[in-house]
Amino acid sequence: MAPSVSDIVPLVTDTIDDLKLTATKQDNGPSYPFYYPYYDVNEKFPPTEVYGIIVIEHTDPGAKADRAKPHLLTPEANISHLSPFLGTEISGVQISQLSEEGLDELALYAAERKVLIFRDQDFKDIGPDKQIEIAKCGTLRLRFGRIQRHPTSGNVKGYPEFHVVYRGTEHDRLKEVIPDDRITRTQWHSDVSYEKQPAGTTFFFVLDQPEVGGDTLFASQVEAYNRLSPEFKKRLEGLRAVHSAFEQAEASRRRGGVVRREPIQTEVDDISPFNITHADLVVMKHPLVRRHP
Repeated sequence: MAPSVSDIVPLVTDTIDDLKLTATKQDNGPSYPFYYPYYDVNEKFPPTEVYGIIVIEHTDPGAKADRAKPHLLTPEANISHLSPFLGTEISGVQISQLSEEGLDELALYAAERKVLIFRDQDFKDIGPDKQIEIAKCGTLRLRFGRIQRHPTSGNVKGYPEFHVVYRGTEHDRLKEVIPDDRITRTQWHSDVSYEKQPAGTTFFFVLDQPEVGGDTLFASQVEAYNRLSPEFKKRLEGLRAVHSAFEQAEASRRRGGVVRREPIQTEVDDISPFNITHADLVVMKHPLVRRHP
């Protein structure tokens, strides 16, 4: 006969409260205070323009890369695929030391595997100017394209190109966005999909991390689409989705936060909840299904 649940002695001694980040625990602040989130309500950005209309035409760097990736996957590199559909861990490579060709191959590999993980990097120690140079500027062109400057999140003082996510015992703005009374704080999303041109590649580097929790999960929209029936795929052809930044901007305003750039919304008819007119909208059309260039 199986024992009663009440008779089972748990093997894990740490309780949930022991593992939570609370004000009773010592908090020495961030290890990299330069990147402490900065909010300036007077900081304003102009509307974002689209490549090929006002600013220069952009070609994804992966389109120029050698598919064999000899400058990225050198003999010193080791790769480990985390799943069949996305996620590859790479060791023996320093992103900061990659050549122009290697960075092009990095873009191609990111498009192929969706998520690339590099451990033991010096990237976080090379300073903001070098970080921005790697992410943005090639020798003769914008490499990964213009860096998105987030309209409501914390950034770095003097460097609005950084989107800082930071939680401490004395600084936890996430609770203002997703309060504790929520059943879960898990939120699936595609970053800044409301932009006229959503981000193509994200450099996500960790400065500090908790011993427990803080996980970021990734899902393959490509594989999700591939598993749809042929008939359902046909139903999606030509459809366009509504992508709105108004909810994010208004939530920031309500809590006294920043709105550095006025929000845009795509493909919308009913805008009465926001007390705006069609003249205030910048409308771009995002297809529900699209192919990576």
